[in-house]
Amino acid sequence: MEKMGAADSQLEDLFEQKKPVRNPLVPVGALLTAGVLTAGLISFRQGNSQLGQKLMRARVVVQGATVALMVGSAYYYGDRFMVSKK
Repeated sequence: MEKMGAADSQLEDLFEQKKPVRNPLVPVGALLTAGVLTAGLISFRQGNSQLGQKLMRARVVVQGATVALMVGSAYYYGDRFMVSKK
């Protein structure tokens, strides 16, 4: 039982030291992805398959950019967290 208490204490210390970091561009990217997806689905439903196809391709690009932002910010802030901990 003592070991569990020590582990919990260490975890609490870790989470207290780490400040929550948020990248405001990630939610913007997610909203853009959802907006382009919605517009594409509406285009397909209205019978404009050429525009719908272009919007689906744009969705893939926007979604890729959002994922790249998430990975980049996790790498950047994760690296800064490790440096500040030393």
